Amino acid sequence: MAKNESFDVVSKVDMQEVDNAVNQTKKEISQRYDFKNSKAEISLEDGGIKIIAEDDFKLRSIIDVLKTKMINRKVAVKNLEFGKVEEASGGMLRQRINIQQGIDMEKARQMVKDIKSLKIKVQAQIMEDRLRVSGKSRDDLQSVIQFLKEKDYQIQLQFVNYR
Repeated sequence: MAKNESFDVVSKVDMQEVDNAVNQTKKEISQRYDFKNSKAEISLEDGGIKIIAEDDFKLRSIIDVLKTKMINRKVAVKNLEFGKVEEASGGMLRQRINIQQGIDMEKARQMVKDIKSLKIKVQAQIMEDRLRVSGKSRDDLQSVIQFLKEKDYQIQLQFVNYR
């Protein structure tokens, strides 16, 4: 009897690397000439990033620096969910960026539907914030991994626990 092979599809962000990228961004904006004498700040708090700046240009500049630092540290920028720009006290602007950890139910259902449309003999099941794909053939699992890599689900996917 053939044993079942399986792997998990997850979407995780290394929060230590995010913290390092935020700290590098703080350092860069403290040294840049266009931020001299400005009250721009960026901080990491409860699973998200908060940015406060004097105007829209500075807010966009901080986001660009943050994205660059995150890409250099190999953190997926796809997993950032940008909130709307709000007015803060003192005429400042504030924006919150949430960091997507795990696969939400809507995306997981779409992934299961897409896997079933392949007509390959594999089973996909949603397990909280991850997706488990199992089947008898490793080749079938490899083709599912390749298929999921080609599709764009607006989040960074990792394939773990391959056995």
